[in-house]
Amino acid sequence: MENNLFPRLGYDPGTEKHLLSPGDVLLVSKGTRNTAAVFQQQDYPAVASTSFFVIRCKEKTIQPDFLAWLLNSEKVQQTLKEQAIGTAIVSISKSVLENLVIPLPDLKTQQAVLTIAGLRNKEKSIKQQIEALREKQIQQQISKAIK
Repeated sequence: MENNLFPRLGYDPGTEKHLLSPGDVLLVSKGTRNTAAVFQQQDYPAVASTSFFVIRCKEKTIQPDFLAWLLNSEKVQQTLKEQAIGTAIVSISKSVLENLVIPLPDLKTQQAVLTIAGLRNKEKSIKQQIEALREKQIQQQISKAIK
């Protein structure tokens, strides 16, 4: 017996404000890892669960990717961790996020930071690939020497 569910949601103009838009920054508000990511365009509407803060950059003074990078930076992550509340499941309060002071360089500097961060991530990935290939090479040499 096949059971397919096709949920249908009625249109309500009041709920449209909750739909995610490309460029929205999502910050995990609960748990020990409060990472941020930028929402990308989807073929279907999406909303964030209550475990996320949705930050919409209305001003053109900050790039969403830069804000996500900044929120993921070690310094900001440490600040969020220090101000988290709760014992079993820690969470970041809205007031902590609202009172977070972040540096805001000009758009050109933001882009430069993102470029450098992207190159650094690429470098890390290449180093991991080199290490994996080196390990494989050594294991092959050892196997060949044993035979």
